[in-house]
Amino acid sequence: MEDQSDVVRKSCEKAERMAAEGIELYANDFKVLNTVADILQYSQESKAGVENEAPVFVVAGRVISLRRFGKAAFFHILDRTGRFQAYIQRDEVGKEAYSLFKKIDRGDYVGLKGKVFQTKTGEWTLLVNEFFLVSKAIRPLPEKFHGLKDPEKRYRQRYLDLIMNPEVRDIFLKRSLVVQAFRNFLIERDFCEVETPMMQPIPGGAEAKPFTTYHNALGMELFLRIAPELYLKRLIIGSIERVFEINRNFRNEGISTQHNPEFTMMEFYQAYATYEDLMKLTEEMFVFVAGQVAGDTRIVYQGNEIDLSPPWRRMTLYDALTGSGGVPSEILRDKEKLTAFALERSIPVKKTHRLGKILTKLFDVLVEPGLIQPTFITAYPTEISPLSRKNPSDASVTDRFELFISGREIANGFSELNDPVDQKERFLQQVADRDAGDEEAHYMDSDYIRALEYGMPPAAGEGVGIDRVVMLFTDAPSIREVIFFPHLKNR
Repeated sequence: MEDQSDVVRKSCEKAERMAAEGIELYANDFKVLNTVADILQYSQESKAGVENEAPVFVVAGRVISLRRFGKAAFFHILDRTGRFQAYIQRDEVGKEAYSLFKKIDRGDYVGLKGKVFQTKTGEWTLLVNEFFLVSKAIRPLPEKFHGLKDPEKRYRQRYLDLIMNPEVRDIFLKRSLVVQAFRNFLIERDFCEVETPMMQPIPGGAEAKPFTTYHNALGMELFLRIAPELYLKRLIIGSIERVFEINRNFRNEGISTQHNPEFTMMEFYQAYATYEDLMKLTEEMFVFVAGQVAGDTRIVYQGNEIDLSPPWRRMTLYDALTGSGGVPSEILRDKEKLTAFALERSIPVKKTHRLGKILTKLFDVLVEPGLIQPTFITAYPTEISPLSRKNPSDASVTDRFELFISGREIANGFSELNDPVDQKERFLQQVADRDAGDEEAHYMDSDYIRALEYGMPPAAGEGVGIDRVVMLFTDAPSIREVIFFPHLKNR
């Protein structure tokens, strides 16, 4: 064993002695017929006065607490549905089985057969009449009173976190409900779920620095995708007119309470729709998800009550900057004055940044943290929206929105640019930005231009950050709380 502490060494020696006695330490023949939830349901029905002949339950689980009293013992087991108390006594199971039970430790998996009864204190308990060792644990569980609280250890050893902290299991069960609710909502509206490449020859669909890898057989560099957008829009061109994907994206960026290099996004695209259609659809979608997950459109996140009932507030980026951000309207289109304004407030901008980039940097610091209730910010500058359709009344902005809830971006959507000439010009500008030092600028994707030249119907698309949505519905302060295995620096 890698850990040669006295406790682990003694545990290994104990397991070796048990094996020498002929005890099967890792059996694979115990058949589970029930769960803890089944026992709990029967117990609740019995409390309600339902008269049934007491059934025999056959369950298995991990021993998480243990109190021995000579020839009897109380203990709790944990399975995927919860925990339940059991009672074993030598006279009920026999000397041989009880002798095996006496060798059991917290953390071991056991199989039990028996009927339920109520103790003198009224607690429903399984009276064990047959006992089996299913799997022996070598390492001891954390001490039960102090549990596992250190965040770094919880993230590094998530398996222990799930064992010791039931509220953590609840978070990830709720995460599954969130994902399923999104999926059901879109499938009911005739969207087709697909999968697109994780390794791409050209990364696209977002402004981000990609991870790179190399494929030996093909002899070429590949990139872990930063977004599936350009592939999903290829499917729109291919006449799959409503499409979505729930999967991982990878961005070679910093780690924070809101960012993990590997994260889950849902992107969906709808032909013959506009960004305004998607804002309405997004309101409906979040109401549906809230109903499935929370049972209410009102949730509490980090002390703030958030009302998801539509309609949600809408404002343009420029109005948000002047109204909430305190930026004078007369300097909104003056790059030099905006740069000076930002630097005076210690907002990191570079003189090489274009106007649109400076505007969004100001927004991130001055406006975004205050957007607690659901808010759509619209009319983003064209120069920072290279895949979005220009607004027909003002070509300097696009038909695009970002959704903010509780001071962070949750979704990004827009009417899609389907003009191949305009798209090529936008890509060329991005290439120039990249050559000027912007590592997050888009690459030129000639095949995507070729696809657009075959004709793409008018469409709108949106990306939703699943991890951040789960944070909302579980009141989690950090993205690490809602990802099973978040990335951490090596020790």
